[in-house]
Amino acid sequence: MKTKKQKKQSQLYEVWRQLKKNKLAVVSMFVLLAIILVAVFAPVLAPYDYKEQNAMQSNLGSTAEHLLGTDKLGRDILSRIIYGARNSLIMGFSAIAIGAVIGITIGAISGYFGGWTDNIIMRLLDIYQAVPMLLLCIALAAILGPSLRNAIIALGVGMVPGYARMMRASVMTVRDKEYVESAKSKNCSTARIIIKHIIPNAIGPMIVQITMGVGSCILSGAMLSFIGLGVQPPAAEWGAMISEARATIRQYPTQCLYPGLCVMVSVLACNLLGDGLRDALDPRLRN
Repeated sequence: MKTKKQKKQSQLYEVWRQLKKNKLAVVSMFVLLAIILVAVFAPVLAPYDYKEQNAMQSNLGSTAEHLLGTDKLGRDILSRIIYGARNSLIMGFSAIAIGAVIGITIGAISGYFGGWTDNIIMRLLDIYQAVPMLLLCIALAAILGPSLRNAIIALGVGMVPGYARMMRASVMTVRDKEYVESAKSKNCSTARIIIKHIIPNAIGPMIVQITMGVGSCILSGAMLSFIGLGVQPPAAEWGAMISEARATIRQYPTQCLYPGLCVMVSVLACNLLGDGLRDALDPRLRN
């Protein structure tokens, strides 16, 4: 008879076996891992300091010294893109962590208890979602002040309702299962039932949503930086780099193109990986 650890390992192997069938998802996973490694080892990989200015070498094209050229202040674009990956990924993963933790908690409570608790929470979320997410993020970032930390908070808070609703729906499908009834018959506490039995068995759809949400937060974070409410100069961030280069986009289009491609590739990788995980976690598609 398999132990709990062996069952978990076999489930993970089955998910990986299904995921490997989706070549785009596997490639996207490795692309995302490569971007993460670039961000982690930015000081080693970047040829120059991202803040280093040289007025004599401003707006250069691709050269042997500067592979992607320089910006209007003579800063190396490749170095700024490498360091910019750090801030972009920090915004993406941190905002998702805030939104997912709060949303999963609220959704699990709402879905498990139901009744008036569920009605109150859902109506509050209806009011919350009456404001478009991007508009809410912009308003929160403007109130809190432009900075990386405040942009993360604004994005995280804006993601809460979506995760809460999805978790609620998942919890409602498992709260009447036999293992939950068994836990109740053993007089397990409500917190233990939710944490140990409900959330682990309802988390599958959330994993897919969280993976795709990272790409959404990277894109939204770039938007906040683009309008001046995210990462502030001289720090490097892909959205901020596009904003800085927009004044000279006709003369030097590549200064916008390179960070824009980085945003596009990161978001696309997250979305394709999320699609692959959705198929791998769906038991109806296994064979």
